[in-house]
Amino acid sequence: MRSPIRGPTMTETATIRMRTIFEAKYQRFRERLRRRLGSDALAVEVLHETWLRLERIGEISTIQKPESYLFRMALNEAADLRQADSRKLSPSEIEVVRHMMDETLDPERIADARRELEELAAALNELTPRRKAIFLLARVHEMKHADIAAEFGISPRMVEKELVQALQHCSQRLGRKVIRRFGPGLPKES
Repeated sequence: MRSPIRGPTMTETATIRMRTIFEAKYQRFRERLRRRLGSDALAVEVLHETWLRLERIGEISTIQKPESYLFRMALNEAADLRQADSRKLSPSEIEVVRHMMDETLDPERIADARRELEELAAALNELTPRRKAIFLLARVHEMKHADIAAEFGISPRMVEKELVQALQHCSQRLGRKVIRRFGPGLPKES
């Protein structure tokens, strides 16, 4: 038994017609897009993506103005490409991120930071319990001196003295210079 030969369906004919129009008007579409988008390379890329979209959509019903439809498809592709490009990082942003990653993931820096933390922990453990607690409350928990004073039943001035002693001890153990962030400033010159 012979199978009947089947001709193209209505939707296949419409799809073939759209492809034929696209191919025939390619140069005209390219020129219009180049003027509209300001770049021949972008126009070619958009037309390529439009062709691929035309291949993917498969069945197309009969369209009254196929040239306008195809050009609108191309403009939509251009908008999609621009939107995708806007989500990408610029070369300078990529360079900044790369340098940030270099700094944060450097094994030597990580090892140095861990060693320094261990030295700080050892220096803190050498302090008296009250001095250590004052240091942690002031520097880690950022508690106000007046609140620390109330916590320990001492004056805010005593809190400052304890904190200065703790900072001097820790900086000496870590081989660093103390930078004062509280108390009276340097005397003003007259």
